[in-house]
Amino acid sequence: MVRVTAFLLVLSLALVAHGLSDRKSPPLQCMLTGRWINDLGSNMTIGDLNRKGEFAGSYLTAVTATTNEIQVSPLQGSQHRTNQKSQPTFGFTVNWKFSDSITVFTGQCFVDDDGKEVLKTMWLLRSRVDNINDDWKATR
Repeated sequence: MVRVTAFLLVLSLALVAHGLSDRKSPPLQCMLTGRWINDLGSNMTIGDLNRKGEFAGSYLTAVTATTNEIQVSPLQGSQHRTNQKSQPTFGFTVNWKFSDSITVFTGQCFVDDDGKEVLKTMWLLRSRVDNINDDWKATR
């Protein structure tokens, strides 16, 4: 599904939807809600967080190893809400609509020195295999 050049890939996702220019000090807070585009051109939209810190959204990958037509796929996740930190940790799962695989992401939202919101994540992709003997090659 997703080309892998390393066992775990660190994605840098840059904020597209919101600008930071209307935010006032004290410290800038990193907000997951909105539209994000990573350095490979994949698009992710994260909806509002509920009281528990849970969110839903969609992911449209720009990178795939399948010949199937790429489709927007649902994502579900949660943000760590303890102490309402300004640079929260989070995790989410994408259930790919066009392949027999699921990817889990975990990361943290940062505000860099220029005031730009950036997501740093790591992911694991699990693909379906035909039998237990092929389990070794199912997770990237």
